[in-house]
Order: sequence, then structure tokens, then C-alpha cells
Amino acid sequence: MEPYELTASQASLLIAEKKLSCEELARSTLSRILAREPIIKAFRFFDPDQVVRNARELDQTPRKSEMHGLTFGVKDMIDTYDMPTTYNSPIYFGHAPSKDAACVAVVRHSGALIVGKTDTVEFASGGRMAATRNPYNLEHTPGGSSSGSGAAIGDKQLQLAFGTQTGGSHIRPAAFNGIYGIKPTHGVVSREGAKQYSHSLDTIGWYGRCVEDLQLVGRAFRLPEVQNSERPSVKGLKVGLCRSPNWDKADEWGKAALLEAARRLEAQGAIIVDLELDNRYRELNHAQEIIMKGEGTAAFLPELLSGHPDLHQHFIDIATNKLQVTPEALVAAYDLAAECRRHFDSLFGATLDVVLTPPSTGQAPKGLQSSGDHVFNSIWTLLHVPCVALPVGLGDLGLPVGIQLVGPRFSDVRLMSIASACASVIDCHPSLSSFSK
Repeated sequence: MEPYELTASQASLLIAEKKLSCEELARSTLSRILAREPIIKAFRFFDPDQVVRNARELDQTPRKSEMHGLTFGVKDMIDTYDMPTTYNSPIYFGHAPSKDAACVAVVRHSGALIVGKTDTVEFASGGRMAATRNPYNLEHTPGGSSSGSGAAIGDKQLQLAFGTQTGGSHIRPAAFNGIYGIKPTHGVVSREGAKQYSHSLDTIGWYGRCVEDLQLVGRAFRLPEVQNSERPSVKGLKVGLCRSPNWDKADEWGKAALLEAARRLEAQGAIIVDLELDNRYRELNHAQEIIMKGEGTAAFLPELLSGHPDLHQHFIDIATNKLQVTPEALVAAYDLAAECRRHFDSLFGATLDVVLTPPSTGQAPKGLQSSGDHVFNSIWTLLHVPCVALPVGLGDLGLPVGIQLVGPRFSDVRLMSIASACASVIDCHPSLSSFSK
């Protein structure tokens, strides 16, 4: 096994035991990136010489944490002091921030090796699409807006990477690239230094190659533990099978992945109960859109007022409130979200441990001009709850399909423990073609 093939957890152990140096891991990673970047196009910026220099420095520095020397990618709408941050927007090409975003500072101070900036949909919103391709099929999208981060992990060019989610921009790419990802509870990771779209929705998450990788990063962020977070047994785990109000939007493989995951868990002793959300939840997709576009008006006003000729019409429309979001509509959306948050949290306890639900409509769509539909994500983003994406298998096009596990607010540590228990049961077959759809 080449060093770049190691999961973050595996590499961390070898570095701690001095069986692998940070420079060895860095050079192996760079070889993989240089071989695959012309094909996958996951990066907007990386400097091999800088990466090697920083890795050597880490080898001369006392090990700071279990993240020491691990390769980390940063979505190019999150600031880095030593690399440009362009937001994939022509009006910011060459932009050089003077300090790291808070999330980058946390992992850098923990010893992570920042390898480069990964491609994104412009401003993590719309306009220019990422050039990144799906590593399973180059004609299909890797999802977005965290396109480069998701593909780089899926193609083993990085061990860890940041993504963000305002609608479905983090969990959906995890599903499309067959990887693991967590969108934490809203607000537990600081968004300082990341381009804002919607202050009450934007959430920074991260990707890895297994749940243990997600947990490793979670420890660096000191995620709050408000419940017993010991790894539970699948046997007796109370799982709410939630097709969601948008079940008719899923393709046959998206539906198959969810039902097969439930079958696998039940075969190992989990208690599967159908969870049907009431009519209030049917309005949440629209409420999320109202809040996102309503708050986006203020977020993109500076770009509008700059008068830059290359500002995409998508952002002009948001900044000028083309959707005509009214204060009354925003208040109604905020109130509905608050009501549903309280109700959703109340579902957990004696009768429910975790929710099992689709992370996307199914297999990644063909073409690079659409990053996929966030219809299966925006509900959970608006509810502010943590979500963990797990792969299940491959559909008929050889593209990954998966599921997501959802818990109540601030249950991030507990949710990752549940995901760790479920992963070996759910992610165990390369193809889904052998069972009924």
C-alpha cells in the first residue's frame, strides 16, 4: 500500500509510531495528485514545493495531535493565509487573504498538512460551475458545491478535506463520490473566514475515507458531548427509516440504497421503524429556499455594489432580491424552522436513536453543468441537525449511492459513534444490482 492510500486514521498511527514521515506521506500524495489532477481537476491551487517544505517542517516539530502530518484540502471559499482564495469567481482571482479561516487555523494548529485549495461552484452557490469530474465516471458531476473536496477524497488524492453546506453542498458530494462526510450541528464549527451566503444555514463540514477519520477531525474541534457517545451496538439500535416528504424525487438506485441499508441493519438486530414526518416538514424545502435567498441579498450586496463587469447574473439576482422575498415570508420561514427543530429533537430518546434517510436523489447526474438536486438535504440543513453520509454500494452506472444518518442538534459525537457501528454493516457490498429495486 502506498502512503496516499492510507486512511487518515491509519496514517496517524504510523506517524505516531515513526513508521511513516510527514514528508513521505506528502510526496506520495503529490505523486497521486500530479497523476490524477489533469483528469479529475479537483484543485484550484496547490504548490508541490510548498507542501514538501511544510511537511519537512512538521517532521522537525513535536507531534501536536493525532492530526499531525495528515493531508488536508480546503474548499476554495475558505480563507488560507498562504494560498489564494478565489471563490471560483473571476472578480476574486488573485485574492490573497492575510489570515486563515477559523476552521483552517484549528486543523493547521493541530498539525494538519494543508495541501491545496479544492474547486467549488462559484461562491458555493451558483454561477460558474466547478471543473471537477466524478472519479467514478468523468462524464458525471461529483456534486457541488464542495465538488473538488468530495472528488479528491473519493479519488484518494487527499485524506481529509473541508466542505460547506447551505442546502446540500456537503452531504450530496459525499454520496456521489462514495465517501464519508459529516455536516455538523449548525454553529459548532466557526465560519469566520469563509464566504457567507446564508448566516443561519451555512455550515462547515469535513470528509474522510471512514467514520474514524471524521471522528479524528471532530476531536480537534472539541465537538460538544451532551449524550453518551460510546460506540453502541447495532443490535437493538432504534432506527427511524425516513423516506422524507420528497421520496418521489429519488431515482430507483437512491431508493434501493436506503432500503438495502435498512435491511442490512435489521439483519444485524437493529429495530427499524418507519418514520413519517408530518405536513409541517413538507414546507421546509421552500422555507430553506426563502431563508437562503433572503439572507443572500445582504451577503452578495458588496459584490453587486463593486460594479465588477464579471459578476455573474446569478448573484446580481440574489443581491437585488429578484425572488422578492418579503420580511413576512422570512419571519414565517424562521418560525416554521424553529417549530420543526423543537419537534424533531423531541423524537429521540426512548423510541428513536437515529434517522436513516437519503443523502441525494441517487446516482450522480451526467454532465458538469448541474451539481445535483439538494431536495434531500435542505430539510436537515434548515433543522440545524448533524448528518453523516455513508456509502452503500454502486448503482447500474457504476456510480456510488449512499445514505445519511441524522440525529438531534448537538448529538454530533453520538451520531458519529452510531455511524461507526453501522458503517461495517452498511458499507460492505460493491454493487447493488443483486437486490430488488
